[in-house]
Amino acid sequence: MKRDATVIVVVVLVIAGMLIAGKHLTKPQTAGASISGSNKAIKGQPAPDFQLMDLDGNTVRLADLRGKAVLLNFWATWCPPCKIEMPWFVDLQKQYGPQGLQIVGVAMDEGNAHDAVAKFAKEMGLNYAVLLGNDRVADQYGGVDALPTTYYIGRDGKIVSRVFGLVSHGEIEDNIRAALKQGPAMAQASTATTAAR
Repeated sequence: MKRDATVIVVVVLVIAGMLIAGKHLTKPQTAGASISGSNKAIKGQPAPDFQLMDLDGNTVRLADLRGKAVLLNFWATWCPPCKIEMPWFVDLQKQYGPQGLQIVGVAMDEGNAHDAVAKFAKEMGLNYAVLLGNDRVADQYGGVDALPTTYYIGRDGKIVSRVFGLVSHGEIEDNIRAALKQGPAMAQASTATTAAR
């Protein structure tokens, strides 16, 4: 009888292992560009374009932000370090938005999280774009295994830097300045003209 119980446990574990492996093996491959490697290796690579919904149900594409410097922040409502940096992002959007910065938060909460993310964004007073993320966009950006993960993208659509985890306000600001400097002079001039209006 003891042997039968052991056999049943082993069979259940084998089946569970096969189901988990099958899920990973049958995961659809993402189309389009994706990035991976060290921060040094990805610097200068084009940021993968994506199409995600914002909290109002509008479709937002990264390509539509070309000409602006983008701080692309992957986060979740349950992530304590994410909550620490969000007020900084609010202030930095106010400070650098007129110079051509667009902060974009990609919420990586699982399931149908629209209502929870919308409530959280309102409570935090977020003044920047909040998009509902998915596995596909996470895969395009190297898996996003740690939250927060932040990409700084220049006006030309190329990656300036990638940061895992919480860093200081000063380091975030330095990366924003670097992203604002990267890109064609025409994009910088047109953004300055638009900001002056």
